[in-house]
Amino acid sequence: MVAAVTALGLAIGLGACSPEPARIDIGVDQVDGALPSDLTDQMQTLTETAMTAVGASGAIVSVSVPWSGQWVAGVGTSGEGGPKVDPAMTFKAVNVTRAMTCDVLYALVEKGTVALDDSIAEYVDSYPAESDITLGELCDSTSGLHGYLGAIFKRVLATPERTWNPRELVAYGLGQPRAFEPGARFAESDTGYVLLGIVLERAANTPLNELFDEYVFQPLGMTSSSLPAGVGGGDRLKGSYLASGEDGKADCSAPTDMTDLTSSVGAAAAGAVSSVADLSTYVRALAVGARPYDVEQRLADARPVADSQPTWFTAKGGTYQGDSLVGQYGSLPGYMVAAFADRETGMSVVVVLNDSRASSNVARLLAWQLAALASKAPAADGRTAPELGLPWTVESLGEELAGYAICGE
Repeated sequence: MVAAVTALGLAIGLGACSPEPARIDIGVDQVDGALPSDLTDQMQTLTETAMTAVGASGAIVSVSVPWSGQWVAGVGTSGEGGPKVDPAMTFKAVNVTRAMTCDVLYALVEKGTVALDDSIAEYVDSYPAESDITLGELCDSTSGLHGYLGAIFKRVLATPERTWNPRELVAYGLGQPRAFEPGARFAESDTGYVLLGIVLERAANTPLNELFDEYVFQPLGMTSSSLPAGVGGGDRLKGSYLASGEDGKADCSAPTDMTDLTSSVGAAAAGAVSSVADLSTYVRALAVGARPYDVEQRLADARPVADSQPTWFTAKGGTYQGDSLVGQYGSLPGYMVAAFADRETGMSVVVVLNDSRASSNVARLLAWQLAALASKAPAADGRTAPELGLPWTVESLGEELAGYAICGE
Protein backbone atom coordinates (compact mmCIF):
# COMPACT_ATOMS: atom_id res chain seq x y z
CA MET A 1 0.00 0.00 0.00
CA VAL A 2 1.02 3.62 -0.48
CA ALA A 3 2.41 5.03 2.74
CA ALA A 4 -0.16 7.15 4.57
CA VAL A 5 0.76 10.12 6.71
CA THR A 6 -1.33 11.86 9.34
CA ALA A 7 -4.10 13.83 7.61
CA LEU A 8 -3.78 17.54 7.17
CA GLY A 9 -5.61 19.39 9.91
CA LEU A 10 -8.05 16.58 10.72
CA ALA A 11 -8.94 15.67 14.28
CA ILE A 12 -7.67 12.36 15.63
CA GLY A 13 -10.14 9.55 15.32
CA LEU A 14 -11.56 10.13 11.84
CA GLY A 15 -11.62 7.29 9.42
CA ALA A 16 -11.02 3.57 9.58
CA CYS A 17 -8.97 1.10 7.59
CA SER A 18 -10.65 -0.09 4.39
CA PRO A 19 -9.86 -3.13 2.26
CA GLU A 20 -7.37 -2.34 -0.49
CA PRO A 21 -9.30 -1.53 -3.70
CA ALA A 22 -9.00 -3.80 -6.71
CA ARG A 23 -6.46 -2.76 -9.34
CA ILE A 24 -7.92 -1.02 -12.39
CA ASP A 25 -6.89 -1.87 -15.94
CA ILE A 26 -6.80 1.50 -17.73
CA GLY A 27 -7.28 -0.23 -21.08
CA VAL A 28 -4.40 1.35 -23.01
CA ASP A 29 -2.55 -1.18 -25.19
CA GLN A 30 1.00 0.17 -24.96
CA VAL A 31 3.77 -1.07 -27.26
CA ASP A 32 6.61 -2.43 -25.12
CA GLY A 33 9.63 -0.75 -26.64
CA ALA A 34 11.47 2.52 -27.16
CA LEU A 35 10.41 5.35 -29.42
CA PRO A 36 12.64 5.89 -32.47
CA SER A 37 15.95 7.56 -31.59
CA ASP A 38 15.50 10.41 -34.06
CA LEU A 39 12.29 11.31 -32.23
CA THR A 40 13.76 11.03 -28.73
CA ASP A 41 16.76 13.12 -29.79
CA GLN A 42 14.34 15.92 -30.66
CA MET A 43 12.54 15.44 -27.35
CA GLN A 44 15.83 15.62 -25.46
CA THR A 45 16.72 18.88 -27.22
CA LEU A 46 13.34 20.44 -26.41
CA THR A 47 13.70 19.41 -22.76
CA GLU A 48 17.19 20.89 -22.50
CA THR A 49 15.97 24.13 -24.09
CA ALA A 50 13.21 24.43 -21.48
CA MET A 51 15.67 23.66 -18.67
CA THR A 52 17.97 26.44 -19.85
CA ALA A 53 15.05 28.87 -20.12
CA VAL A 54 14.03 28.41 -16.48
CA GLY A 55 17.44 27.77 -14.90
CA ALA A 56 16.68 24.15 -13.99
CA SER A 57 19.57 21.76 -13.41
CA GLY A 58 17.44 18.70 -14.05
CA ALA A 59 14.26 17.32 -15.55
CA ILE A 60 12.37 14.04 -15.77
CA VAL A 61 10.27 13.23 -18.81
CA SER A 62 7.91 10.39 -19.69
CA VAL A 63 6.36 10.10 -23.15
CA SER A 64 4.17 7.05 -23.81
CA VAL A 65 2.79 6.48 -27.31
CA PRO A 66 0.58 3.36 -27.34
CA TRP A 67 1.13 2.51 -31.02
CA SER A 68 4.85 3.28 -31.13
CA GLY A 69 6.80 3.06 -27.85
CA GLN A 70 8.01 5.03 -24.83
CA TRP A 71 10.71 7.48 -23.80
CA VAL A 72 11.42 7.89 -20.09
CA ALA A 73 14.49 9.91 -19.21
CA GLY A 74 16.27 11.81 -16.49
CA VAL A 75 18.03 14.86 -17.93
CA GLY A 76 20.75 16.84 -16.19
CA THR A 77 21.52 16.67 -12.48
CA SER A 78 19.55 16.64 -9.25
CA GLY A 79 20.72 20.07 -8.09
CA GLU A 80 23.76 21.99 -9.29
CA GLY A 81 26.73 19.62 -9.17
CA GLY A 82 24.50 16.83 -7.89
CA PRO A 83 24.03 13.26 -9.11
CA LYS A 84 22.55 12.44 -12.50
CA VAL A 85 18.77 12.59 -12.48
CA ASP A 86 17.16 9.16 -12.05
CA PRO A 87 13.77 8.89 -13.82
CA ALA A 88 12.41 7.04 -10.77
CA MET A 89 12.97 10.03 -8.47
CA THR A 90 9.94 11.47 -6.70
CA PHE A 91 8.84 15.10 -6.61
CA LYS A 92 5.86 17.26 -5.72
CA ALA A 93 3.12 16.70 -8.27
CA VAL A 94 1.94 20.26 -7.56
CA ASN A 95 -1.31 21.16 -9.39
CA VAL A 96 -1.94 17.61 -10.61
CA THR A 97 -3.15 17.23 -7.01
CA ARG A 98 -6.20 19.31 -7.96
CA ALA A 99 -7.38 16.69 -10.41
CA MET A 100 -6.86 14.06 -7.71
CA THR A 101 -8.93 16.03 -5.19
CA CYS A 102 -11.71 16.15 -7.78
CA ASP A 103 -11.28 12.39 -8.26
CA VAL A 104 -12.17 11.94 -4.61
CA LEU A 105 -15.17 14.25 -5.03
CA TYR A 106 -16.50 12.27 -7.99
CA ALA A 107 -15.83 8.97 -6.20
CA LEU A 108 -17.89 10.16 -3.24
CA VAL A 109 -20.62 11.37 -5.61
CA GLU A 110 -20.74 7.91 -7.18
CA LYS A 111 -20.92 6.41 -3.69
CA GLY A 112 -23.81 8.71 -2.75
CA THR A 113 -21.92 10.45 0.04
CA VAL A 114 -22.07 13.92 -1.55
CA ALA A 115 -23.55 15.65 -4.60
CA LEU A 116 -21.91 18.16 -6.92
CA ASP A 117 -24.56 20.78 -6.18
CA ASP A 118 -24.25 20.40 -2.40
CA SER A 119 -23.34 23.61 -0.61
CA ILE A 120 -20.18 23.92 1.46
CA ALA A 121 -22.43 24.75 4.40
CA GLU A 122 -23.93 21.25 4.38
CA TYR A 123 -20.62 19.86 5.65
CA VAL A 124 -18.75 22.66 7.40
CA ASP A 125 -20.29 25.58 9.25
CA SER A 126 -17.07 27.59 9.58
CA TYR A 127 -17.58 29.51 6.34
CA PRO A 128 -21.12 31.00 6.35
CA ALA A 129 -20.20 33.70 3.81
CA GLU A 130 -19.36 30.96 1.31
CA SER A 131 -22.59 28.98 1.77
CA ASP A 132 -23.64 29.78 -1.81
CA ILE A 133 -20.63 27.92 -3.27
CA THR A 134 -21.13 24.30 -4.32
CA LEU A 135 -18.70 21.40 -4.26
CA GLY A 136 -18.81 21.24 -8.04
CA GLU A 137 -17.81 24.90 -8.29
CA LEU A 138 -14.83 24.29 -6.00
CA CYS A 139 -13.70 21.44 -8.25
CA ASP A 140 -14.28 23.39 -11.46
CA SER A 141 -12.48 26.43 -10.00
CA THR A 142 -15.47 28.67 -10.72
CA SER A 143 -15.99 29.66 -7.07
CA GLY A 144 -14.56 33.17 -7.38
CA LEU A 145 -12.32 32.60 -4.34
CA HIS A 146 -8.93 34.26 -4.35
CA GLY A 147 -5.77 32.20 -3.94
CA TYR A 148 -3.74 32.05 -0.74
CA LEU A 149 -0.20 31.31 -1.93
CA GLY A 150 0.65 34.87 -2.89
CA ALA A 151 -0.18 36.07 0.62
CA ILE A 152 2.27 33.65 2.27
CA PHE A 153 4.86 33.23 -0.48
CA LYS A 154 7.73 35.07 1.22
CA ARG A 155 7.20 33.05 4.41
CA VAL A 156 7.12 29.83 2.39
CA LEU A 157 10.51 30.64 0.89
CA ALA A 158 11.94 31.68 4.26
CA THR A 159 10.68 28.66 6.25
CA PRO A 160 10.05 25.80 3.82
CA GLU A 161 10.04 23.27 6.67
CA ARG A 162 6.94 24.81 8.28
CA THR A 163 3.79 22.69 8.46
CA TRP A 164 0.66 24.63 7.47
CA ASN A 165 -2.88 23.90 8.62
CA PRO A 166 -5.33 23.74 5.69
CA ARG A 167 -7.80 25.99 7.50
CA GLU A 168 -5.08 28.60 7.88
CA LEU A 169 -4.42 28.46 4.14
CA VAL A 170 -8.12 28.85 3.39
CA ALA A 171 -8.33 31.84 5.73
CA TYR A 172 -5.74 33.72 3.67
CA GLY A 173 -7.81 33.18 0.55
CA LEU A 174 -11.13 34.08 2.16
CA GLY A 175 -9.60 37.22 3.62
CA GLN A 176 -9.78 38.76 0.15
CA PRO A 177 -12.96 39.84 -1.69
CA ARG A 178 -14.33 37.38 -4.22
CA ALA A 179 -13.18 37.92 -7.78
CA PHE A 180 -16.65 37.10 -9.15
CA GLU A 181 -19.89 35.38 -8.25
CA PRO A 182 -19.79 31.56 -8.04
CA GLY A 183 -20.24 29.89 -11.40
CA ALA A 184 -19.60 33.02 -13.48
CA ARG A 185 -16.30 31.93 -15.03
CA PHE A 186 -13.11 29.95 -14.54
CA ALA A 187 -10.16 31.22 -12.50
CA GLU A 188 -7.62 29.00 -10.74
CA SER A 189 -8.07 29.04 -6.95
CA ASP A 190 -5.79 27.05 -4.68
CA THR A 191 -8.05 28.17 -1.83
CA GLY A 192 -11.00 26.42 -3.45
CA TYR A 193 -9.24 23.06 -3.70
CA VAL A 194 -7.95 23.17 -0.12
CA LEU A 195 -11.48 24.04 1.03
CA LEU A 196 -12.84 21.15 -1.04
CA GLY A 197 -10.36 18.84 0.69
CA ILE A 198 -11.64 19.97 4.09
CA VAL A 199 -15.23 19.34 3.01
CA LEU A 200 -14.46 15.87 1.63
CA GLU A 201 -12.71 14.84 4.83
CA ARG A 202 -15.75 15.90 6.83
CA ALA A 203 -18.27 14.30 4.47
CA ALA A 204 -16.44 10.95 4.36
CA ASN A 205 -15.29 11.10 7.99
CA THR A 206 -11.89 10.03 6.67
CA PRO A 207 -8.51 11.81 6.42
CA LEU A 208 -7.83 13.17 2.95
CA ASN A 209 -4.59 11.24 2.50
CA GLU A 210 -6.51 8.01 3.08
CA LEU A 211 -9.15 9.07 0.55
CA PHE A 212 -6.37 9.66 -1.98
CA ASP A 213 -4.99 6.20 -1.23
CA GLU A 214 -8.39 4.54 -1.58
CA TYR A 215 -9.70 6.25 -4.69
CA VAL A 216 -6.62 7.47 -6.58
CA PHE A 217 -3.32 5.76 -5.74
CA GLN A 218 -4.13 2.16 -4.83
CA PRO A 219 -6.54 1.35 -7.69
CA LEU A 220 -3.89 2.43 -10.21
CA GLY A 221 -0.91 0.85 -8.43
CA MET A 222 0.71 4.25 -7.84
CA THR A 223 3.18 2.96 -5.25
CA SER A 224 5.46 6.02 -5.38
CA SER A 225 2.61 8.44 -4.66
CA SER A 226 1.23 9.90 -1.45
CA LEU A 227 -0.37 13.00 0.05
CA PRO A 228 1.96 13.71 2.97
CA ALA A 229 1.97 16.54 5.47
CA GLY A 230 5.77 16.62 5.33
CA VAL A 231 8.14 16.22 2.38
CA GLY A 232 7.24 12.68 1.33
CA GLY A 233 9.48 9.69 0.78
CA GLY A 234 11.52 8.07 -1.94
CA ASP A 235 14.66 9.24 -3.69
CA ARG A 236 13.63 12.87 -4.17
CA LEU A 237 14.60 15.05 -7.11
CA LYS A 238 16.26 18.13 -5.64
CA GLY A 239 14.15 21.22 -6.33
CA SER A 240 15.10 24.90 -6.26
CA TYR A 241 13.81 28.45 -6.57
CA LEU A 242 16.10 31.04 -8.12
CA ALA A 243 16.90 33.94 -5.80
CA SER A 244 16.60 37.56 -6.94
CA GLY A 245 19.59 39.66 -7.89
CA GLU A 246 20.08 43.32 -7.01
CA ASP A 247 17.88 44.29 -9.96
CA GLY A 248 15.03 42.15 -8.64
CA LYS A 249 15.28 39.71 -11.54
CA ALA A 250 16.10 36.03 -11.19
CA ASP A 251 19.75 35.34 -10.43
CA CYS A 252 20.29 32.22 -12.50
CA SER A 253 23.50 31.44 -10.62
CA ALA A 254 21.81 31.43 -7.19
CA PRO A 255 19.30 28.59 -6.80
CA THR A 256 17.75 28.25 -3.34
CA ASP A 257 17.17 24.63 -2.29
CA MET A 258 13.43 24.02 -1.78
CA THR A 259 13.52 20.21 -1.73
CA ASP A 260 12.37 20.12 1.90
CA LEU A 261 9.35 22.37 1.40
CA THR A 262 6.51 20.55 3.15
CA SER A 263 3.57 19.36 1.11
CA SER A 264 1.27 21.00 3.65
CA VAL A 265 1.65 24.33 1.85
CA GLY A 266 -0.03 22.75 -1.17
CA ALA A 267 -2.43 20.43 0.66
CA ALA A 268 -5.41 19.42 -1.52
CA ALA A 269 -4.36 21.97 -4.15
CA ALA A 270 -0.74 20.97 -4.74
CA GLY A 271 0.56 18.66 -2.01
CA ALA A 272 0.78 15.22 -3.64
CA VAL A 273 4.16 13.56 -4.15
CA SER A 274 4.65 11.24 -7.12
CA SER A 275 6.91 9.99 -9.93
CA VAL A 276 6.65 10.29 -13.71
CA ALA A 277 5.75 6.60 -13.98
CA ASP A 278 2.87 7.03 -11.55
CA LEU A 279 1.68 10.27 -13.13
CA SER A 280 1.75 8.72 -16.60
CA THR A 281 -0.53 5.94 -15.38
CA TYR A 282 -2.68 8.46 -13.56
CA VAL A 283 -3.21 10.95 -16.36
CA ARG A 284 -3.98 8.14 -18.81
CA ALA A 285 -6.67 6.79 -16.50
CA LEU A 286 -8.07 10.30 -16.08
CA ALA A 287 -8.13 11.03 -19.81
CA VAL A 288 -9.67 7.75 -21.01
CA GLY A 289 -12.13 7.53 -18.10
CA ALA A 290 -10.91 4.23 -16.68
CA ARG A 291 -12.17 4.58 -13.08
CA PRO A 292 -15.75 3.72 -11.98
CA TYR A 293 -16.38 7.34 -11.02
CA ASP A 294 -15.10 8.86 -14.29
CA VAL A 295 -18.16 10.40 -15.95
CA GLU A 296 -18.55 12.52 -19.11
CA GLN A 297 -20.14 15.30 -17.05
CA ARG A 298 -16.83 16.06 -15.38
CA LEU A 299 -15.08 17.20 -18.57
CA ALA A 300 -18.10 18.30 -20.62
CA ASP A 301 -18.93 21.97 -21.27
CA ALA A 302 -15.48 23.13 -20.19
CA ARG A 303 -14.92 26.85 -19.64
CA PRO A 304 -12.43 29.00 -21.57
CA VAL A 305 -9.21 29.43 -19.60
CA ALA A 306 -8.99 33.10 -20.57
CA ASP A 307 -10.23 35.42 -23.30
CA SER A 308 -6.66 35.73 -24.57
CA GLN A 309 -6.27 31.96 -25.05
CA PRO A 310 -7.43 29.79 -27.98
CA THR A 311 -10.96 28.40 -27.75
CA TRP A 312 -9.58 24.86 -27.54
CA PHE A 313 -7.75 25.66 -24.28
CA THR A 314 -10.37 25.07 -21.58
CA ALA A 315 -10.78 23.90 -17.98
CA LYS A 316 -13.22 21.82 -15.95
CA GLY A 317 -13.29 19.13 -13.30
CA GLY A 318 -9.89 20.00 -11.84
CA THR A 319 -8.27 19.62 -15.27
CA TYR A 320 -7.11 21.63 -18.24
CA GLN A 321 -8.02 20.54 -21.74
CA GLY A 322 -5.81 21.35 -24.71
CA ASP A 323 -7.89 20.12 -27.62
CA SER A 324 -7.96 16.31 -27.09
CA LEU A 325 -5.40 16.39 -24.27
CA VAL A 326 -6.54 16.33 -20.64
CA GLY A 327 -4.34 17.01 -17.62
CA GLN A 328 -2.94 19.59 -15.25
CA TYR A 329 0.12 21.78 -14.80
CA GLY A 330 1.52 24.22 -12.27
CA SER A 331 4.27 24.83 -9.75
CA LEU A 332 5.27 25.18 -6.12
CA PRO A 333 8.67 26.43 -4.97
CA GLY A 334 11.06 23.75 -6.21
CA TYR A 335 9.21 22.21 -9.14
CA MET A 336 7.06 22.87 -12.17
CA VAL A 337 5.09 19.92 -13.52
CA ALA A 338 2.79 19.14 -16.43
CA ALA A 339 0.92 15.89 -17.12
CA PHE A 340 -1.41 15.40 -20.09
CA ALA A 341 -2.93 12.47 -21.98
CA ASP A 342 -5.03 12.09 -25.10
CA ARG A 343 -8.66 11.14 -24.48
CA GLU A 344 -8.93 8.86 -27.52
CA THR A 345 -5.58 7.05 -27.66
CA GLY A 346 -4.15 7.32 -24.14
CA MET A 347 -0.92 8.90 -25.43
CA SER A 348 0.64 10.61 -22.41
CA VAL A 349 3.33 13.15 -21.59
CA VAL A 350 4.66 14.00 -18.12
CA VAL A 351 7.40 16.54 -17.44
CA VAL A 352 8.98 17.95 -14.29
CA LEU A 353 11.59 20.72 -14.20
CA ASN A 354 13.43 21.26 -10.92
CA ASP A 355 13.22 25.05 -10.65
CA SER A 356 10.00 27.04 -10.31
CA ARG A 357 10.97 30.73 -10.55
CA ALA A 358 9.67 31.05 -14.12
CA SER A 359 6.05 30.71 -15.20
CA SER A 360 4.71 27.16 -15.02
CA ASN A 361 3.47 27.72 -18.56
CA VAL A 362 6.94 26.53 -19.54
CA ALA A 363 6.12 23.03 -18.27
CA ARG A 364 2.79 23.05 -20.11
CA LEU A 365 4.33 24.26 -23.36
CA LEU A 366 7.13 21.70 -23.16
CA ALA A 367 4.60 18.92 -22.55
CA TRP A 368 2.54 20.06 -25.52
CA GLN A 369 5.64 20.26 -27.72
CA LEU A 370 6.49 16.68 -26.80
CA ALA A 371 2.88 15.67 -27.45
CA ALA A 372 3.07 17.22 -30.93
CA LEU A 373 6.13 15.10 -31.71
CA ALA A 374 4.64 11.99 -30.11
CA SER A 375 1.41 12.31 -32.09
CA LYS A 376 3.41 11.79 -35.29
CA ALA A 377 5.38 8.78 -34.02
CA PRO A 378 5.49 5.92 -36.53
CA ALA A 379 3.59 2.75 -35.79
CA ALA A 380 5.50 -0.26 -34.50
CA ASP A 381 5.28 -3.55 -36.38
CA GLY A 382 1.74 -4.86 -36.35
CA ARG A 383 0.26 -1.58 -35.13
CA THR A 384 -1.53 1.31 -36.83
CA ALA A 385 -0.92 4.97 -36.07
CA PRO A 386 -4.15 6.92 -35.46
CA GLU A 387 -5.05 10.17 -37.17
CA LEU A 388 -4.20 12.46 -34.28
CA GLY A 389 -3.86 16.14 -35.11
CA LEU A 390 -3.18 18.75 -32.44
CA PRO A 391 -3.84 22.46 -33.14
CA TRP A 392 -0.27 23.58 -32.55
CA THR A 393 3.26 22.94 -33.77
CA VAL A 394 6.54 22.44 -31.97
CA GLU A 395 7.78 25.68 -33.52
CA SER A 396 4.81 27.85 -32.52
CA LEU A 397 4.98 26.67 -28.92
CA GLY A 398 8.75 27.16 -28.93
CA GLU A 399 8.28 30.84 -29.70
CA GLU A 400 5.77 31.15 -26.87
CA LEU A 401 8.04 29.28 -24.45
CA ALA A 402 10.94 31.58 -25.27
CA GLY A 403 8.82 34.48 -24.07
CA TYR A 404 8.80 32.99 -20.56
CA ALA A 405 12.58 32.45 -20.41
CA ILE A 406 14.36 33.98 -17.41
CA CYS A 407 17.79 32.41 -17.94
CA GLY A 408 20.07 31.49 -20.83
CA GLU A 409 21.31 33.59 -23.72
